[in-house]
Amino acid sequence: MERLIALIELLKNVQLFESLNDEQLHHIYSIANKQSFSPGTVLFQENDHGSAFYILLKGSVKIYTRSTSGEEKVLSLIQAGESFGELSLLDGRPRSASAQTLESTTLLVIAGKAFNDLLRDQFEITRQIMAELCRRLRDTNQHVYDLTFVDSRTRVLKNVILLANRHGSRSGNIITIKVALNFNELAQMAGVTKQALSQVLRDLEDRSILKFGLNEYKLDLARLNG
Repeated sequence: MERLIALIELLKNVQLFESLNDEQLHHIYSIANKQSFSPGTVLFQENDHGSAFYILLKGSVKIYTRSTSGEEKVLSLIQAGESFGELSLLDGRPRSASAQTLESTTLLVIAGKAFNDLLRDQFEITRQIMAELCRRLRDTNQHVYDLTFVDSRTRVLKNVILLANRHGSRSGNIITIKVALNFNELAQMAGVTKQALSQVLRDLEDRSILKFGLNEYKLDLARLNG
């Protein structure tokens, strides 16, 4: 019972379920399968048939695509409290990207039929998913604009601030962002070369705007705005 209560509390931190009551959250738990994965596990690949919806309870997952030459492009970083994998369940088409764990990760996995039944029965969840899809579309539009019109330095700065806003924890003027992405993956997200990323990050570090630790960095808002 204690484990169930703890899991329900975790579900309350999932943005998708923030407006649901305990009875509704118990229903979510009853149709989901809790699974743990080691770092580097591929959950699904681009063009796979979509069979499940994922809710991230612990850890992190990267969403990415590969070109025909094998070059990887990281599209987004999924952290605890976020969800993914709904697109192919909604339109019935193959996965548009791949998903891989970056660290030890715990997920709730909901099979496709149960997910669609949930959308039919819980309008608030449907509305939240629609809002999330709209946000991703806006992000894609902005990313295309940035790649077309914005220089590399500005793209790196925008990506740093975006990660801070979405995944950071703030204490005063300092935002700590825990990111399991490696250097190459960070460059892919920003749409810049590794050399360009290195130059910008080195400059931010020299100016004490960014401080780096193990799988995390600290952003000083006072110095950034100074």
